[in-house]
Amino acid sequence: MNKVAVFRKEHFNAAHRLHNPSWTEEKNDAVFGLCNNPNYHGHNYELEVKVIGEPDAETGYVIDLKMLSDLIREEVLGRFDHKNLNLDTVEFAQVNPTAENIAIVIYNLLRPKLDTKLELKIRLYETERNFVEYPV
Repeated sequence: MNKVAVFRKEHFNAAHRLHNPSWTEEKNDAVFGLCNNPNYHGHNYELEVKVIGEPDAETGYVIDLKMLSDLIREEVLGRFDHKNLNLDTVEFAQVNPTAENIAIVIYNLLRPKLDTKLELKIRLYETERNFVEYPV
């Protein structure tokens, strides 16, 4: 078995508010701090999509990176880039758009579109120093 990991890096900008509507404003402020701003705040997200598999005997590709790029553009960037995640997306209408939840949503959007023999990992940078990875 000669598994290889290939990566596609993308970028999108989005606003969000971390807020649990079942909590009081005081508890939301205590837990989420500035990220609970009722006027929202934005991030310049960096997204790394990692696909792991064996290179195809005929093409040498694990996955055609142009196809992966198009898939990410269609399924992720088209939905989330320059959007307010809380207000403009169905994915976060009932889900708190933490970096963790955004990574899970992105994984769930991409996973059904890829061959089942390929492994998929999502790494999402919310800031230069804060990032999440799913699955672990």
